[in-house]
Amino acid sequence: MTRRFLVLVLLICCTTPLWAYIDPGTGSMLFSALSGIVVAVYFFFKNLIVRLKSLPDLLVGRKDRMAAAAGRPLVIYSEGKQYWNVFAPVLEELHRRGLEAMYYTSDPDDPGLRFESTTVATALLGKGHAAFFTLNALEAEVCLTTTPGLEVFHWKRSPKTPCYVHILHAPNDATLYRLFGIDYYDAVLLTGDFQAEGIRALEARRRLSAKSLITVGCPYLDVLKAKAEALKASLPAPQGRTVLVSPSWGDSGLLKKYGMNLLGPLARSGLKIIVRPHPQSYQSEASVLDSLVKELSSFDNVEWDRERENLRSMARADIMISDFSGIIFDYVFLFSRPVLYTKADFDRRPYDASDVDGPLWTFEVLEKIGRELKSADFPGIAQVVASVAEDSGTRDAIQEARAQAWAFPGESGRRVVDALESLRAQGQASKRPS
Repeated sequence: MTRRFLVLVLLICCTTPLWAYIDPGTGSMLFSALSGIVVAVYFFFKNLIVRLKSLPDLLVGRKDRMAAAAGRPLVIYSEGKQYWNVFAPVLEELHRRGLEAMYYTSDPDDPGLRFESTTVATALLGKGHAAFFTLNALEAEVCLTTTPGLEVFHWKRSPKTPCYVHILHAPNDATLYRLFGIDYYDAVLLTGDFQAEGIRALEARRRLSAKSLITVGCPYLDVLKAKAEALKASLPAPQGRTVLVSPSWGDSGLLKKYGMNLLGPLARSGLKIIVRPHPQSYQSEASVLDSLVKELSSFDNVEWDRERENLRSMARADIMISDFSGIIFDYVFLFSRPVLYTKADFDRRPYDASDVDGPLWTFEVLEKIGRELKSADFPGIAQVVASVAEDSGTRDAIQEARAQAWAFPGESGRRVVDALESLRAQGQASKRPS
């Protein structure tokens, strides 16, 4: 159908008399532009037809989902099971206090769907258009989420939800989100006070209204700490040294940037290697991972960790190799073990950090709690790993960084709910006539 449509349009254009001379270069540009317009129009109407056909199902689904949330002042939205440890302490505290809330998730495997409470309801929201179709018409006093990009992509503010709250899910710079990740939230819940500086700098640079910034601690670290203590006692004694490679994703991410240049020497070192890509890598750079898995398939000492939770791999590892991923802080804060990190030529442009002057807290702290790994170190990686694993001089720096980035250990659930209730009360107060 596409070819017939294009041919028809081109034939119509060709039958129109043209008396002016157009040079070949300009003609080629015009032809390309016309073809682009035709294709864009065709696919616009094609997608419109698909959406109109699915509209009845979306409307029915939204009606059911909105009914489930009716009368609940707080709505929590999670993209999936990987964020359950962030929300679990919050839901438990809401249940303990008997507060009404709705927990939406886009993941049918999210453990949150099995959360039992008389006041906190849970529901599967669906993915893509189904999720945003409901979220964009949300009716609540406060909406809490880890999802960045409000008002940037498909997720728009609902006029019936006055307060949107973002909770940071990593104890590192808040400016390491993709561009405009948290610009349009009303409040941000921080893991540590240091994160406020970057957010305020973005607000000033982009002339944004000041958000409410509330330090609440790090819920998922509270959850992982309890699990880690139990796990340490159950793991068998290690056989040889184990290295966990656990980077972020994107062009500056370790796997895409260095690939086999790093993983090859690691595999040949004879060390036990666990590779745990960022979950987003499986979507955004699947071809890179497929190629690496294939090239490393002959090495028995290399395994790929695809589990939802990273705790078991961290507990098994004697040392971590990463880049700018927040998992570095999970590892050193929970296990106080050394880390190697890559930062050469870190490209700020895709991130909010591009609009912030000066060094990033993440890299400043990494210099104190770990050792930078450079490409020149790759051939002798076994010796580098051995020297760092045996160095105990970074423990004081780890304790200092933990105190900065992980405020109020064990108290996050209570403090998050306190913050939500305060924001809700402020919203109700603003509606009262003076």
